[in-house]
Amino acid sequence: MTRLAGKMMLLSGWTRALAAFLAGLFGVLALQPFGFFAALFVSFSVLVWLIDGASGDPDAGFLRRLAPAFRVGWCFGFGYFLGSLWWLGNALLVDAEAFAWALPLAVVGLPAFLAFYYGFATALARLFWSDGVGRIFALAAAFGIAEWLRSFLFTGFPWNAVGYGAMPIPLMMQPARIVGVAGMNVLAVFVFAAPALLWTGRGKRIGLSIAALLLALQAGYGFYALRVMPEPADTDVTVRLVQPNIDQAGKWDDANRVAIFEKHLALSGAPPAGGKRPDIIIWPETSIPFILTDNPDALTRIAAVLQDDQVLITGAVRTEDAGAGKEPRYYNSIYAIDGTGQILGATDKVHLVPFGEYMPFEALLNSWGVTAVASMPGGFSAARAHQVLTLPGNRSFYPMVCYEAIFPDEIEATALSTDALLNVTNDAWFGDTPGPYQHFHKAQVRSVETGLPLVRVANTGISAVVDAKGRIITGLPYNMDGFLDATIPGKSETLHDTVSRNLWFWTAVAIFFGIGAFSRIGFIRHAN
Repeated sequence: MTRLAGKMMLLSGWTRALAAFLAGLFGVLALQPFGFFAALFVSFSVLVWLIDGASGDPDAGFLRRLAPAFRVGWCFGFGYFLGSLWWLGNALLVDAEAFAWALPLAVVGLPAFLAFYYGFATALARLFWSDGVGRIFALAAAFGIAEWLRSFLFTGFPWNAVGYGAMPIPLMMQPARIVGVAGMNVLAVFVFAAPALLWTGRGKRIGLSIAALLLALQAGYGFYALRVMPEPADTDVTVRLVQPNIDQAGKWDDANRVAIFEKHLALSGAPPAGGKRPDIIIWPETSIPFILTDNPDALTRIAAVLQDDQVLITGAVRTEDAGAGKEPRYYNSIYAIDGTGQILGATDKVHLVPFGEYMPFEALLNSWGVTAVASMPGGFSAARAHQVLTLPGNRSFYPMVCYEAIFPDEIEATALSTDALLNVTNDAWFGDTPGPYQHFHKAQVRSVETGLPLVRVANTGISAVVDAKGRIITGLPYNMDGFLDATIPGKSETLHDTVSRNLWFWTAVAIFFGIGAFSRIGFIRHAN
């Protein structure tokens, strides 16, 4: 292994770029549906050795000295994101005639763009680089900053942040309750990169000891949270999750709309498999394939299926008058409908998908004939803030539509007063690929962070009820139609919120960079 580490450090040109690309690609095995988190030990150890050998000309300018490290990080990120996000191209093949031309942009262009964050991380870490454990601290802090930037810049896309690779199962998810995914990003990179010290660098004993301690604390706290901490009592609320498994290509075809609606109604009205009749029936995102308020007969049909004391929660497109001479506004919404067919309330999606639900630079791109994938006239509009969905009987849900579940910092404090997180989605866009499994995994982690159970309903799966510790109570797999009835688990008391988790993250970043800077100064003095 010492010889291998040495060879990695001596690589140059395209061979170094290829090694970095393959290291990032191999790390994809840590993500769902594989969950082989040990793959990232290999990936980040190789990355450290490649950065060791990525020194620029000392007489060159500042940026040129950092360029070799940036290229290594970019190639690493390109492999990681290409291998973990290729499935996004499936959404463009739903209407291939209109969108197949954009396939290279989604499958190659987006990973190439996201790779700049990891290039930034390795360049930043190179400023603090030394020959010992300090460089591992610096790399962890730099990746933490890069993932933080990725969570909000250009509307944000924190999909497959490194920290998720360290949390394949609920046992390993529990520290997210304290430090959040942002903190896990920092700690995970340190642990995954620490094995590089076995064959290169000073301070391997302390570095490996800290990494082993962090792993032990992660597993130990997970065991404590799952086996020792008190279990919250289940609520008395029973929900029915309806998973109709509608093919996305035909969903908005006029000829199919009545049959699709009737299938939802049939699954909703089926007798319970056992136990009590559900109090709440939940349909997936945009499950009603027409404008509900323009079809009063649809509300009548819903009322005919529901009992008087039942409530239906459904994803649907909502319209709003924008004024004379203007196109109406369209919202990706969630409706609550009671047993008489009355709409009790609605909440709209806040964080829209760029190029999917709306077009950045819309006027310019539309003039070129480019429209959003899930287009409505004028695109969807975004709500200003999340609204708690309040139901009769003092029941409430915190709604997250589709990929809103991947943004932990956007879950507002009002969520903690609700009974559960509610995530309605339609992952049929992506087919039976890693995408739906990765999406579900991130929603699981939101339960752990907030201490709230999760009710997740998807058109084609994965639909499930998850408890406040991230454990799946019951669920329906991908590509299966049916329903399941379940009691909503209770919520856990938590003393940690977004503010405290962010404070922990910034404290860790400051300490890790401080250790990196101290090591860098010692390295320079020793070299001189």
